[in-house]
Amino acid sequence: MNVVVLEDAAADIESGRQFYETRERGVGDYFVESILSDLGSLVLYAGVHPMRFGFHRMLSKRFPFGIYYEAEGDTAFIYAILDMRRDPLWIRGELRKRG
Repeated sequence: MNVVVLEDAAADIESGRQFYETRERGVGDYFVESILSDLGSLVLYAGVHPMRFGFHRMLSKRFPFGIYYEAEGDTAFIYAILDMRRDPLWIRGELRKRG
C-alpha cells in the first residue's frame, strides 16, 4: 500500500508542529515523528479503520489527532490530520471542504 499525504494534510501536520513547539521546545518535532509513524502503519492497515464523516479515521497513538483518509486500490490518500478536541461540527465542515 502506498500512502499519499495531500497538501491540506501536510499543512495540518505543520500546524500541529507549530502548536506543540510553542508549548515546549522539541515537542513539535516529536509530534511530526509520531504522526509519520502513524502514517507508516497505513502501509499494512489502510482500510480497516472505521468510517467517520465519509472517510476512514485512524486515531494517532500519541496525540489527540484523527487521520482521515480514503483507501483506493493500493493507495491511501490522506485528506486531513485534525485535532480531535475540536467541535465535531467543525471537523465535519472541514472534511466536507476537502472531500
